[in-house]
Amino acid sequence: MRLKSKIALITGASSGIGRETALLFAREGAGLIVADIDERGGQETAAMVNAAGGTAYFIKTDVSVAKDNEAMVALAEEKFGRLDILFLNAGIMHSDDDNAMTTEEAIWDLTMNINAKGVFLGCKYGIPALKRAGGGSVIATASFVAILGAATPQVAYTASKGAVLALTRELAVIHARENIRVNALCPGPLKTELLMKFLNTEEKKQRRLVHIPMGRFGEAREMASAALFLASDESSFVTGTDFLVDGGITSAYVTPL
Repeated sequence: MRLKSKIALITGASSGIGRETALLFAREGAGLIVADIDERGGQETAAMVNAAGGTAYFIKTDVSVAKDNEAMVALAEEKFGRLDILFLNAGIMHSDDDNAMTTEEAIWDLTMNINAKGVFLGCKYGIPALKRAGGGSVIATASFVAILGAATPQVAYTASKGAVLALTRELAVIHARENIRVNALCPGPLKTELLMKFLNTEEKKQRRLVHIPMGRFGEAREMASAALFLASDESSFVTGTDFLVDGGITSAYVTPL
């Protein structure tokens, strides 16, 4: 029970990394707030946690809206009396996100509002709650593309995840002596609905796979395990990191055939 008596708030918890993390955190003893704009999927995640013997409450949340972020944190303190873990995982990758010449301004704004502003607002309201609890862990989902350019163009997504990584480092330094750790989880390419929608042809999939030394896409459950380490006391001396879980993609030098 690595998170026994801890309270965690997870955004983007209706599917993928968020859902797998909610289920794992609950098995490890955490009480949960499940936040997502997808009401059906979010309620399903909370129901899965509760059916397995855990405790989870769902709240419909648009992470790009300040009052929604404020409300999700308030719910954690209302239901559990505290907040210990803030996993800011919500994000989008729009199918029309391409290069700087073809990506529409509206797609850029939407992507930045959810992926980057959503992390900022989550911290704005969540970090004070962690302070009230005496400290805690913030985990923000960035991406390997915050470190390394992607094989397929996605300029808004890449820029937003770079912003998440930079914000993570800044907040880690600011709060390092307040018993608050802030780390960025940087997944490699995953076999999730989000990425598979973007890599919607076999050619696109293979262009990505050729860069991964392990030769496969990662799984959401593998990211959940990494998030568990960052959430737990086992990572008590870890802050400000770009925690790469990427199958080796950022370590590889690949010569195209």
